Amino acid sequence: MKTAKSIIASCILLISSFVFAQEKTITGIVSDASGPIPGANVVVQGTNRGTQTNFDGTYSIKAKQGEKLVFSFMGMKEVVKTVGASNVINTVLQDDSSQLKEVVITVALGIKKPTRTLNTYKSTTNNKNSKELNFIDHLIKDQKEAQKITDDPIFYLNGKKTNRSTIANLDTKTINEIEVVNSENAIQFFGKKGSKGILLITTNDLTKNEYDSSEKLHDKLNDKNVNYDNVDYSSILEDYTPFVENEFESPKQSPLSTFSIDVDNASYTNIRRFINNGQEVPKDAVRIEEMMNFFKYQYPKPTDKHPFSINTEYSSCPWNPENKLVRIGLQGKNIPTNNLPSSNFVFLIDVSGSMNQDNKLPLLKESLKILVKELRPKDKLSIVVYAGAAGLVLPPTSGDKKEIIINTLDQLHAGGSTAGGVGIQLAYKIAEENFIKDGNNRVILATDGDFNVGASSNNDMERLIEEKRESGVFLTCLGYGMGNYKDSKMEILADKGNGNYAYIDNIQEANRFLGKEFKGSMFAIAKDVKVQIEFNPKHVQSYRLIGYENRKLRPEDFTNDAIDAGELGSGHTVTALYEIIPTGVKSDFFNEPSDLKYTETKVKDSETEELATVKFRYKKPDGNKSTEMTHVIDNTRQSIENTSADFKFSAAVAWFGLKLRDSKLITNKSVDEIRNLAKLGLSNDDDGYRAEFIRLTENVRL
Repeated sequence: MKTAKSIIASCILLISSFVFAQEKTITGIVSDASGPIPGANVVVQGTNRGTQTNFDGTYSIKAKQGEKLVFSFMGMKEVVKTVGASNVINTVLQDDSSQLKEVVITVALGIKKPTRTLNTYKSTTNNKNSKELNFIDHLIKDQKEAQKITDDPIFYLNGKKTNRSTIANLDTKTINEIEVVNSENAIQFFGKKGSKGILLITTNDLTKNEYDSSEKLHDKLNDKNVNYDNVDYSSILEDYTPFVENEFESPKQSPLSTFSIDVDNASYTNIRRFINNGQEVPKDAVRIEEMMNFFKYQYPKPTDKHPFSINTEYSSCPWNPENKLVRIGLQGKNIPTNNLPSSNFVFLIDVSGSMNQDNKLPLLKESLKILVKELRPKDKLSIVVYAGAAGLVLPPTSGDKKEIIINTLDQLHAGGSTAGGVGIQLAYKIAEENFIKDGNNRVILATDGDFNVGASSNNDMERLIEEKRESGVFLTCLGYGMGNYKDSKMEILADKGNGNYAYIDNIQEANRFLGKEFKGSMFAIAKDVKVQIEFNPKHVQSYRLIGYENRKLRPEDFTNDAIDAGELGSGHTVTALYEIIPTGVKSDFFNEPSDLKYTETKVKDSETEELATVKFRYKKPDGNKSTEMTHVIDNTRQSIENTSADFKFSAAVAWFGLKLRDSKLITNKSVDEIRNLAKLGLSNDDDGYRAEFIRLTENVRL
């Protein structure tokens, strides 16, 4: 029979065994003598469970009491600690002098015009500053600073492409030589994929195949038959989605033209940045619909139950005088400020290394402070940041706690890689957990678009954001920076996520978009707004939509409520232009089909004087079923002199965009005539944006 003491001892042993078997979350900071270490490895010894520290040196990992955690970082001594009763384990790593060695580094230099000469020098890594002990990281840092770029280079190990993680885990004793190919050289030899620069690393233990691969790369680097003279490096690191401008179509073969509205204006402010910097504008950066929709037009406000009014004008086409131009304009209703619903905003802020420039994170923080000033006590705001990892730095906070919010913004610093996908998932999770029924729920993403860790491909990002839009949370994308700006990713996010997109090139633009136009930018009055137009073949031989190439839909998508489209904000205006080749006009841009057997078109007598019928579909911001509106355009046109100032100005902006894209479908490419037409539309310019546009036409580099 057991004594009381033995029973108690057994219970203690049982409880201890249970406690030790329980898995718990261990957190802490990994640092060295200089401070926190981003990217340090933390692994549960003897298992494949591991993690890395984020940009501020913190980590979180599941482990059981009694298990051992192994802390390591290249160039530093490994530390092993046993998990005890505490859930916090902080670790300080020390230098490992045994890893230090002298490495030969070959550098292909080239700043303005690349040289073919490869200069060799010695770089010794026994530096007392532990942050520089990892000579590869140190070399990358120096390369970025010298070339004013922010991305990691492309890595080749023994002639084969690899990643930074593989390089970081190399035994430094085996490295024989590192060849640094700066961006401009790399572009010449490797095309655009070399725009980040390249590090070619060889080790002492090459196989024959690895040696052959390395030699091929060296031969490519020393190719003498490279033409350096016709390269524009101004935007080579930036990324834009290529597209082909809309062609003319026959109303007999293609009776319906369907597209989603687009209230974004990022393309215009991005173009403005290029022109103001004296740079040539990349053609694929020019989206004409976003240029037109940057400006506000004086359309009548809606007077019926619908959230927007429909307005049309019909006149001559200034760039092709034989053709005509139809303008379609929407004016969203204006919600009074005191009637705006409560807001649940989540700032999702990119604090990765690529944001470490004056026109990125510092401008971003000052921009978001403008929006913070618009918050009311009934609004709430959260802040999520992401770099090597994502984290919540400000839980939901009332809009009247502005000092707390601004102090949090001021504490943000850039560093690390860019886990954009993880950040988006966390931001939507916070927004959904704090969802306000009948309120304004929105994630506000601020970044240069350089997603390069995790769900980084365009297809990955598209699938992710399409999934998240089903939550009822809207999305606003704010783009910052230059040099490595990823417009293509930003456009996908905005287009696919019930969102809008603006490029913030200066604090004045931040004031316009986040201050003056706060309601239109942040409060939706209609979503999934689609337009479908049918032209009368009696009067229209051919038509084409100007811009909206990335917003076109199939005719059957118009009535399909499962198909996503653009949102319309409070007080927003939307403008679209169609160029028309009238019947009987001969054109080099279109050949009318003939001898069509099954497409005879009959027009009723009552419809003979109609030019076209336009239909619109939209949903309420919280609705799933669309409502349809119809508007008929009469075949009555005005001379361009008698059109409204808004017609003249929007046509001039579109014309300028066609010129920038070097359109093959315009005959008149005179910048002087574009400017003169814009001057006729200078009324309604209280903020001076139209006058600024005219100055851009004077300064553009073509």
